[in-house]
Amino acid sequence: MTIEMLWAQDDPAEVLRNRFGFANAEAVSAWVRSTVERHWGTRVGSPERVVISDSNALAWVRSGDQRLLLKWSVAPDRFERLALAAKLTAWLGALQLPVSAPMPTLSGEVQVTSDGVSMGLQRVIDGAHLDVEDADQVRGAGATLARLHNALRAYPLSNSRPEVLPVPAPLAEQIGGWVASHPSTLAVEARDVLGRLLERTPSDLPPVQIVQGDYRAANILCAEGAVVGVLDFEELRIDHRIVELARSAVMLGTLFRDWGPVAPSVRREFLDGYQTVHALTDAELQWWPILVLWYSLALVPPGDDPTGWGRAAIEVLDEHGAR
Repeated sequence: MTIEMLWAQDDPAEVLRNRFGFANAEAVSAWVRSTVERHWGTRVGSPERVVISDSNALAWVRSGDQRLLLKWSVAPDRFERLALAAKLTAWLGALQLPVSAPMPTLSGEVQVTSDGVSMGLQRVIDGAHLDVEDADQVRGAGATLARLHNALRAYPLSNSRPEVLPVPAPLAEQIGGWVASHPSTLAVEARDVLGRLLERTPSDLPPVQIVQGDYRAANILCAEGAVVGVLDFEELRIDHRIVELARSAVMLGTLFRDWGPVAPSVRREFLDGYQTVHALTDAELQWWPILVLWYSLALVPPGDDPTGWGRAAIEVLDEHGAR
């Protein structure tokens, strides 16, 4: 069994011990096997792999020919959101959308909390992470996001507390507040361009709705050119769908330790794919370039920039200058 960190550089054995309370690999293996059998009535072998991300962990296991994934968290402040994400994903799965739907426990729960741990079990989806160099996959990812948005628009949220899914501030206020915070990476020219764009933004956007929250290559699986799995709805939020579309377009190529921008052609293909399923309104189309610019600028890191976010932001800024 391999134990590794998803993106952090910490010692996984130390994190497993100090954060999750397991003395060694044998202890986590025994816990995973007993937990899956106790809650799901399924006998599994020792985990093939355990991956840790912050206060969350994932274990890949087998039950006969079936590959399963146990995901658990030891962060109590996330438990309510995790339960909502599991219910929402199960609901999307029932609509035949390509999501990694949770398997119900023996008592019918899709997310269970026991002994200070929130956990869910899924079937492993065979596929590779989205390849942003493949135009067909990129367009398919855009179309899939539109289908998810169409479905999520109807998801009932009456039982969700505002603390779990807060309504965002108006877009112009969000961007204006970011500019006013004087980010160290924001050049004067970029600030002025954003300011001019915000002066003529439309206010008649479609209503906010629930969105996936982290739609990018790390969470999109493809097989034979098609999207077969959208993973990790734990960052779901209330927002305008054009906001998620623009943010996802900018961040589409990001993986776990490969965090770089995509080419403008990739953003266009993604947008085109989305509009094959759901046409944007005039107001959304006016917001699209503004949001792409904002996210491009916001992702420029201070100091070293090995993957070129700064160059990508300048390209987007130049596009506005050419208009």
